[in-house]
Amino acid sequence: MSLFGNYDVPGKGIPKAPMEKKGIFKFFEIYGRRFWKLLQLNIIYVVFCIPIVTFGPATAAMTKVARNYSQERNAFVWADFIDTFKKCFKQGFIMGLIDLFAVVAFYIAVQFYYSFAQNNSMMYIPLVITVSLMIVFFMMHFYIYLMIVSTNLKMKQILKNSLFLVSLGLKNSVFTLLAWILVALILVFSYPFSQIVLLLWPLSFMCFLTAFNCYPVIRKYVIQPYYDSKGEDNNEFDYLKTNEMRCFSRIIHILKLCLKKIDQVKRARLLNNMNVLEKTELLFSPFCWFD
Repeated sequence: MSLFGNYDVPGKGIPKAPMEKKGIFKFFEIYGRRFWKLLQLNIIYVVFCIPIVTFGPATAAMTKVARNYSQERNAFVWADFIDTFKKCFKQGFIMGLIDLFAVVAFYIAVQFYYSFAQNNSMMYIPLVITVSLMIVFFMMHFYIYLMIVSTNLKMKQILKNSLFLVSLGLKNSVFTLLAWILVALILVFSYPFSQIVLLLWPLSFMCFLTAFNCYPVIRKYVIQPYYDSKGEDNNEFDYLKTNEMRCFSRIIHILKLCLKKIDQVKRARLLNNMNVLEKTELLFSPFCWFD
């Protein structure tokens, strides 16, 4: 069942191969189909999210399910949530501690600089810098948890990459930030009714929106370059391929591996037949490995 209609079954007004929607139209189409599942996800997240202890792992688990839905992949809300909660518990817990430390540090810094700025206008400079850093750190979270559930990178690499991705995907980052602010304002102005809504809707919705908007940036700058360096196809898109296309891709991959192996054997034989002087010349030649 979907909120805005069933787009999976051909019928009147729905061609068998409709044109792919883009942008906000595609977002609401996918969200409409996953609406009830995302409500379930929101409830599960609230139940599992214990401050400090399980905030990080629960956020990672919700991110995994929301990412799959946003990229039109299959996901089982309960099973995938629990599985990711266990697998990403360590990194999620560490990230939760980092968040706790950052929140305390930013709060103290803002209070400190603001109090001094009342008597010394020059103190507004470090205050603005602190608030700017706080915003950037918040925007880094658009990518941190997505990389935790999508890559095998270490925490240090994830934090470093997320900082760069904020600027590389600046348009996506800013749009996502504005969406977060808008939803936050809606919750604030609808208080106390928003206390009930919080259990069902906003957390999974914002996680879904973040994944929809920011995961393509991770795929472009982190995931796809990895496959390109290995000379392999990105298996994320296998669900879009027919059986014939999958078979053809496997054949191409096998041929690439065979050619690479043959090239390695040829180079090894060539080196074995060279003397020391020839090997030295080959080593320092800028065109030594090109025919």
